[in-house]
Amino acid sequence: MKDFKLINKSQEILKITLINLALLLFFLELGSLGWYFVKHKQFFYTREKAQDKSALGINLEGVRLNESIVERFHPFFGFIQKPSPDFRPGFKVNNYGFISPYDYPLKKTKKNQFFIGVFGGSVASDYAIFQVQNKILPQYLKQLPGLKDKEFVILSFATGGYKQPQQLLILNYFLALGQELDMVVNIDGFNEVALSNLNNKNQVDLAMPSIQHISPLTSLANNSLSTKAMEATIRIQKNKTRINQGLESLQDCSLAACDALTSVYVQNLVNNYKRDVIKFEKERTKQQKNDSGSVIYINTNKSVLGDSAAFEKMAWNWAKSSIFMHKVLSASNVPYFHVLQPNQYYQTKRVFGEAEKQIAFNKDTPYAKAVQIGYPALFQKIPNLEKNNINLVNAVNVFDNTKGAVYVDSCCHYNQAGEVVFSNYVGRSILESLRKDKARSKKK
Repeated sequence: MKDFKLINKSQEILKITLINLALLLFFLELGSLGWYFVKHKQFFYTREKAQDKSALGINLEGVRLNESIVERFHPFFGFIQKPSPDFRPGFKVNNYGFISPYDYPLKKTKKNQFFIGVFGGSVASDYAIFQVQNKILPQYLKQLPGLKDKEFVILSFATGGYKQPQQLLILNYFLALGQELDMVVNIDGFNEVALSNLNNKNQVDLAMPSIQHISPLTSLANNSLSTKAMEATIRIQKNKTRINQGLESLQDCSLAACDALTSVYVQNLVNNYKRDVIKFEKERTKQQKNDSGSVIYINTNKSVLGDSAAFEKMAWNWAKSSIFMHKVLSASNVPYFHVLQPNQYYQTKRVFGEAEKQIAFNKDTPYAKAVQIGYPALFQKIPNLEKNNINLVNAVNVFDNTKGAVYVDSCCHYNQAGEVVFSNYVGRSILESLRKDKARSKKK
């Protein structure tokens, strides 16, 4: 009888436990549904499943999911991305390291083709990808009678980390190879001040390629990484594998609770990855500055330039490079448009929402001060650009009237909504400029 009561009691405890567990899972799922809706603005069960890992809601800024170092030295460009045939659907990292559907130089196969070259850094690269996919600039250009029947082909010559005079050198290189271009759009400004400032702080010539991108390649080429730096690299590699596995699990989640718990787990891995990257950078910079035995030669400065002299030099590098791009293109009657990109660290009248502030700003970034000092220095050179008849599209205020979030990270990049606003502004500006040029030519 005693055993029977004990069995009944055990069954009762099990029943209560199962009920509580079911309730816990129910409320966990309910809470996760709310969390998912707030984060993604859509219901979990009817969501459009993300095909791209970057669209899963994890802040992957600075995380290289495929390789720790994706750049490769290039004897003319400084560095390029490692060519890869399957970058994303419809795109590859082509034979020259640019994200494009095509290898270069590309020859025209139809008389009505119109080639638009896009130059600059990662913002320009993102812009080119967005134009290939959405054709916003071509839609504006088709409003011109002479262009309405053209087949527009977007060719990206932009890569993350590029800054002047790399755009100028790359343009001349491909023109020498016979690359045909009917229009050129150069989108820059941020890298010219932010990355050049890092060069200055490391006593590297401002006009040299970004030390942030070249330095890891140089260390590998010289086999000069310290033990601690190599240990950090191993941890980075291990975490990267776990992040990839976690993202794959996240794509397969069928319950909102699974999505929430996996997201927290993956984001924690990402945070650990970023901490190890910082440790790697600290260890790398501790290495001896004597590069007399290096197989890579980089022009250096004897000392760090003061801000006034450094940013004045950066601004002249930026302006003169653009002027020379215009001169070489105008010799062939190719329209050149120079777009000064917007950046969150240059304060305008735009009001940022609290959620976007968490994404777009980082108090520890080295970029903020560089932009705050550097952009006004660039503005001072605008009269020089105008004097040389350069079509400048000053887009720094383009997001001032946009209420929703437009920045996707604390560097400089835009989300899809931002790309739409930016692309429309650039398209309208180019169209207006071409119409004015046509009206002026008629008066002559």
